[in-house]
Amino acid sequence: MSKDLTDLELLTELEPVAEKLINRHMVMCKDWNPHDYIPWSEGKNYYALGGQDWDIEQSKLSEVARVAMVQNLLTEDNLPAYHREIAMNFSMDGPWGFWVNRWTAEENRHGISLRDYLVVTRNCDPVELEQLRMEQMTRGFSPGQGEQGDLFAESLFDSVMYVTFQELATRVSHRNTGKECRDPVAEQLLARISNDENLHMIFYRDISEAGLDFAPNQAMRSLHRVLRNFKMPGYTVPEFRRKAVVIAVGGVYDPRIHLEDVVMPVLKKWRIFEREDFTGEAAEMRDDLAKLVEELEETCEKFEDAKARRLEREAQKAEKKAAKAALAGANA
Repeated sequence: MSKDLTDLELLTELEPVAEKLINRHMVMCKDWNPHDYIPWSEGKNYYALGGQDWDIEQSKLSEVARVAMVQNLLTEDNLPAYHREIAMNFSMDGPWGFWVNRWTAEENRHGISLRDYLVVTRNCDPVELEQLRMEQMTRGFSPGQGEQGDLFAESLFDSVMYVTFQELATRVSHRNTGKECRDPVAEQLLARISNDENLHMIFYRDISEAGLDFAPNQAMRSLHRVLRNFKMPGYTVPEFRRKAVVIAVGGVYDPRIHLEDVVMPVLKKWRIFEREDFTGEAAEMRDDLAKLVEELEETCEKFEDAKARRLEREAQKAEKKAAKAALAGANA
């Protein structure tokens, strides 16, 4: 078994690739201004400035859209921790350092614009939102530390492999949240953010692909580790499990979407199941990923059955409630 390359060796070898991908990114990306996507005319003062405090009746978004957008925002709020994690595994020199800072600057627009939209349109409780932001950022994002699970990015490959799937998942989540909002302004904003996330994903995906070509066995070990332990970065948000259920049942991000729109497109792009350059343990891990895909398919089927039963129960409750209301009206 050949010795793994150090991160410094990988960074040196992949630096020309990173520079090329950065140049491509700078051509493809489009700068935008968060304030252009906020309906400022809908805004009014809150109680502290003589206005009215927030009330749930003021929200025009569905519960699914509101929960999803707040969850997306709180995920974006941990940007300082993401910056630290990536900087630790990349480098702050040369093209790598430029990318870390450029990526951070682009990502920062997302939290700014989402918060402005939610607060101006009164689509969430701003006091609760601030409390959640404080708790979320205080927890930070440090997988493998502070009881935040086992997946700690121990290498460059761990980092770029994880962020490839995470950026794509975030893109899909923002896009589907925008559709669920049924508000042209929100949909335009989230489409703009989704486009950013897609370009970020492409950078990390193509760096990872170059790494697979250069050190396939070493890269495969990271890929296997990431997918077998994958969690979205928002799992540190308070009441994450409850919110994830609302988001999944609402069709914003569920097991089927995770498998078909996130996991499989990346594995196909990297030709994981067609490549013949994995050997030994790495080849076994590639075979185990095929089993993981089967397991994810089983999870999809179980979730869809459970969702169907849940929706049927909710429909029956709504029908009974409507019947009682009609009866009460007739007897009035």
